[in-house]
Formats: sequence, structure tokens, C-alpha cells
Amino acid sequence: MIQESWNCCPVCGYLASIKCENRSQKKLSTITSWENSKKATLEAELKMIEQEKIENQKAEYAEKMKNKIAMIHKAAEEKRILVEAKRGEELLKAEETAAKYRATGQAPKKGFSCFSA
Repeated sequence: MIQESWNCCPVCGYLASIKCENRSQKKLSTITSWENSKKATLEAELKMIEQEKIENQKAEYAEKMKNKIAMIHKAAEEKRILVEAKRGEELLKAEETAAKYRATGQAPKKGFSCFSA
């Protein structure tokens, strides 16, 4: 009787081989489940790292662009200052020339030749 509950057939051990097969399948299923779980964890971690890397690259690029904008603004301010200084010098020169002509009572000699008499 003990032999009947253990093996269906006393010669080939059919029931024992089924139990062995079931145990093996269960272990393989557990291993596959463990593998999938570990893969999913690592893939999620890799995705997070890639996302952080992309965010860091975006931040670095944004910082570079802000620096370029600041440099352009600074260069524009310097050019404006130079233009204003040159304008001031030209106005001063024109005022000095006008004062000189007023003081001497002479008309400027430079001008259009077609209008001169």
C-alpha cells in the first residue's frame, strides 16, 4: 500500500517522476520570476539614471545659453557706450566748429559745390 501511494506503477515509478517534474517546473518558475523581478528593478534604475543624465544635460545647456545671453548683453552695452561716447564727441566738435564760424563770421568752406556762388 505504501508503494501504491508513492508509485502508480512499481516498475517505472510514474507518479514519482510526475512529482519530480512538478518540483522542477516550480523551481524553474521561481527562478524565472526572480530573474524578471531583478531585470525590472535594474531597468527602472537605468531609466532613472538616464532621466537624471538628460535633466543634468538640459540644465548644463540652459546654463551655457544663459551665459551666452549675458555675454551678448554685455557686448551690446559696451557697443552702446562707445556709440554714445562717439556721438558726444561729434556733437562737441560740431559745437566748437559752429562757435568758431560764429566768432569769425565766416561761412563754412565745405559744402556742395553746386550751391556755391
